[in-house]
Amino acid sequence: MKIKILIRHRSMEMGGVEWLILDLLQNLPREVFDVTLLLTIFQGELRNEIPSDIKVISIQKGREDMSSNRWIRNLQLAKRAFILWYYRKNPKALYRDYIKKDYDIEIAPGYTDFDSVLKSPIPSRKIGWFHTDVSYDPNKDRVMYRINSLKKFDWVIFGSKQTRDIIKDLYHIEYPNSSVIYNAIKIDAAKEKSLKFPVSYDVHPVFSSMGRLHSRKNYHTLMNIHKRLLDEGYMHSIAVIGGGGEMENLKAQAKELNVEETFILLDSQINPYPYIKNSDYFVLPSESESYPLTIGEVMGLEIPILSTNVGGIPEMIEHNYDGYLTEPTEDSIYEGMKLFLTHTALPEKLKENSKFSVRKFDNEQIHKQLANVFEEQFKLKQ
Repeated sequence: MKIKILIRHRSMEMGGVEWLILDLLQNLPREVFDVTLLLTIFQGELRNEIPSDIKVISIQKGREDMSSNRWIRNLQLAKRAFILWYYRKNPKALYRDYIKKDYDIEIAPGYTDFDSVLKSPIPSRKIGWFHTDVSYDPNKDRVMYRINSLKKFDWVIFGSKQTRDIIKDLYHIEYPNSSVIYNAIKIDAAKEKSLKFPVSYDVHPVFSSMGRLHSRKNYHTLMNIHKRLLDEGYMHSIAVIGGGGEMENLKAQAKELNVEETFILLDSQINPYPYIKNSDYFVLPSESESYPLTIGEVMGLEIPILSTNVGGIPEMIEHNYDGYLTEPTEDSIYEGMKLFLTHTALPEKLKENSKFSVRKFDNEQIHKQLANVFEEQFKLKQ
């Protein structure tokens, strides 16, 4: 008898949680697990990456499948919003109308899915995944809601040791029913995809970067640093791969600073790896992170990495050996980037050492750890 798993998530827009879901769908052994993915909305760049043998249930269709007529689309969106509101208020009706069977385990792969799984009416074992550094969230009510929600799960998986430790340090809350399991990093796939098409940049050296355009990703600060270095005569460009709510603000900032030609906003890309592979350096300026898969992928592409020393990143990078760590401040990132531009022996050393460091990302062990957690939870359900 296979273990029946239901993974719940909103949609498949490009992001770390979505890549985690795809990794689960691709690597959980089919002879042991029967996996279903429940999407609130069948939407996003990664929806076509879902393995064909995985059952997908979607409550509503995505924008991609709506009318191109603005008035009709607005009516469709209003109808969609009402239906989703109804099912949020009536989870029993959702399970009756769409799910129609019991599952042994239900998984919330990110905090946006906590309520959906915890309100499930079926007698499943509930597993929550947490990837967020709570120390950088100024909304303490929101933080407390999330970390108290974690207590209600039968088991919690933390994406890095730091993610769990910071809750203990700041809020004196521990989770005995939990484990730290790093997200799998597909280095070989990144290498293969990096060769799919050519990319050329007009201005070298190039710092590439990848992340959702959110204020905590600190790209507004990175642009200020870019302008500062240009004004001091350090010619370079920056290519940012990612979409999000800060796009228009960053475009306006680039226009104001007159760096539209050298601070390149590439938006989301299904295959970002050629853009990274053809850059000279990689910079991650985030104010907060958990365990960003990009770090391992970039290391596998042998691109020297400069990253802020936040979240689980120091669990991935050994400072001044296979990457260079700075504080998440303008001056500290500036000094690091200036060092890359003026002392080329440093990034060359990091590049050489990264060839050996990628061995620390053991996906086979990660998949075994996950399978063990799910099997143990299934046993406890019996």
